[in-house]
Amino acid sequence: MFKKIKPFMPIVAGLSLLVLSGCSDLIVLDPKGPVAATQRDLIMLSIYFMLGIVAVVFVVFTFILVKYRDRKEFNDKDYKPDMHGSVKLEIIWTIIPVIIVVVLAVPNAIALYELKGQPESTADKEPIVIQATAVDWKWIFSYPEENIETVNYVNVPEDYPILFKVTAADSMASFWVPQIGGQIYGMPGMVNDLFLQADEPGVYEGRNSNFTGEGMAHQEFDFVALEEEDYRNWVEETQENEPKLTKGTYEKLMLPETVEKMTFSSTHLNIVDHGQNPAYAMKIREKYGIREKSEGNEDGKVDGNDSNESHSNH
Repeated sequence: MFKKIKPFMPIVAGLSLLVLSGCSDLIVLDPKGPVAATQRDLIMLSIYFMLGIVAVVFVVFTFILVKYRDRKEFNDKDYKPDMHGSVKLEIIWTIIPVIIVVVLAVPNAIALYELKGQPESTADKEPIVIQATAVDWKWIFSYPEENIETVNYVNVPEDYPILFKVTAADSMASFWVPQIGGQIYGMPGMVNDLFLQADEPGVYEGRNSNFTGEGMAHQEFDFVALEEEDYRNWVEETQENEPKLTKGTYEKLMLPETVEKMTFSSTHLNIVDHGQNPAYAMKIREKYGIREKSEGNEDGKVDGNDSNESHSNH
């Protein structure tokens, strides 16, 4: 039997190597923190398990083709074209999928509960709390204890637990830093907690992975992990040198457009709490004469002005 399928083994091995070599460029498989490492392990467990299932299916498929192919010495008495039903086979192909689901579900459920808490490696440290707010199409990060705020980038110290409190001002977004961890949804009127930790300094890509309109592809941010001393220095310099966030500036951040990186020495948390006030951004857009396209015409125009023109005047 093995001699008959042996010529096909190099093809199967080659296809497997081709698939796995393509995975080497995926940053999600190159974790830089304990959360992403756990998620990478779950992904690889699922891939290896499914490859094993595919291999078994192909071996059985090949065995059936070879054993029951039409040939001169085929025993006609074993051919039963009118046979219907088999309790034994029904039980087998019902139990096998149940076992597969259980084997995949158990480690995923265990990891899910583990990731809801602070990483074990830094359990002795008090986490830094950062509120992450998604707005079409930007990310706003508020440090309530340090009283600073950044737009489209977030600085954190390495080897330190960070508690992100994720919410949104308008559309439901998904907070994700592939090499550090995630994803978790941010929704207006709600706040979801997510612990993350970076094990080494670097700049990691973060983004919204949920479709939220035409600018969604540009809703990205830099997750910057610094040496602890550099992080403390950055906090002090920001508190001393960066401008305060005014209500007028924050209102402009509520408009649906992309912006450059910004830094402020105060937060919007004394202006609005999006976890408690989900309609704030919509009211600001109405104030600036901007409607959602579904509410206005196809171009989002209101009273003869489009959204960009409205914003450029402020």
